[in-house]
Amino acid sequence: MQKNVFQKTVWHYYKKHGRSLPWRPPTLKLRGVNTAYKILVSEVMLQQTQVDRILPKYKLFVKKFKSFEELAKATTSDVIKEWQGLGYNRRALNLKRAAEVVVKEHKGKLPRDYDQLVDLPSIGPYTAGALLTFIWNEPMVCIETNIRTVYLHHFFKDKKGISDKTLENLLAETLDATNPREWYYALMDYGSYLKKTIGNPNTKSKHYTKQSKFKGSNRELRGTILRLLSKSPATEKKIIAETKRKSIEVRQVLQTLIKEGFISKTKTFFELM
Repeated sequence: MQKNVFQKTVWHYYKKHGRSLPWRPPTLKLRGVNTAYKILVSEVMLQQTQVDRILPKYKLFVKKFKSFEELAKATTSDVIKEWQGLGYNRRALNLKRAAEVVVKEHKGKLPRDYDQLVDLPSIGPYTAGALLTFIWNEPMVCIETNIRTVYLHHFFKDKKGISDKTLENLLAETLDATNPREWYYALMDYGSYLKKTIGNPNTKSKHYTKQSKFKGSNRELRGTILRLLSKSPATEKKIIAETKRKSIEVRQVLQTLIKEGFISKTKTFFELM
C-alpha cells in the first residue's frame, strides 16, 4: 500500500470515529506540570489494560492524587487501594516510585529527555517515546499493540514472524511528523477497531506470546492477597484460609510482596506498606 493511501485510510477513520478520552486534548489542556502527570498516569494504566477498564479508575486516581507531589507522598496502601481492579499492581507501585524520583531529582517536573524518562520506574522504551509525543508533540517512533495491529494488517497480510524493527522502519516512513500526537491517536483508535472486526493480527508478530492463564496463577494470588490486605492487616493463617491456596504458595508470594515493597510483616500480621 502506498504511503499517502495508507495515511488517508487512517485519518479517514479517525475523523469519523476518533475517541474522546480524558487524557487527550481538547479534554486535557496541554499546559503545565499537571498535564505531564496525567498523561503519565494514563500511559502506565494502559500498559496491558484496555481503555474501557481504565476510564473510571483513571478519573478517580487523578482526583485522589492530583500531582507528582501528592502521589509521591501517598502511602503504598492508599495507591494500591485506588488501583484495585486494574491488575498488575506492580505498575501502581512503580508509578508511585516514578513520582518520587520526579519530585526528588527533577523538581516535580517530568523530564523532557528520552534517556531520563527510561530511567524512571514503570517507563520502558515505548512509554518514554509516547510521553514525548503526547505531551510535547515530538515525532518519536512508538509501537504498541494497536499500532502493531494496523501495520501488520495493511502491509503484511500474508506474512508471519514480522519483527518490531521492521515495523519501526515502516512507521518512521509513514509518520506524520507535522502532527505526530494526533497521528498516533488515529493509529491507536483504528487499531482498536480492527481488532474488534478482523481479529488479532498481532499473531503474525515475531514477538507474539499467548498470555498465560490467569486463573490459579501466582498473579491471581498476588492480587487476592493485596485486595485482602487493603481492607485490614491479616495473619498468615487468615490469608491462607481466605485465598484457599496451598500454604507454601501463599508464603512464597508473601515473601515476594515484602521484597518488592508492597507489604510489611509485624510479629503476627501482614499489612500494606
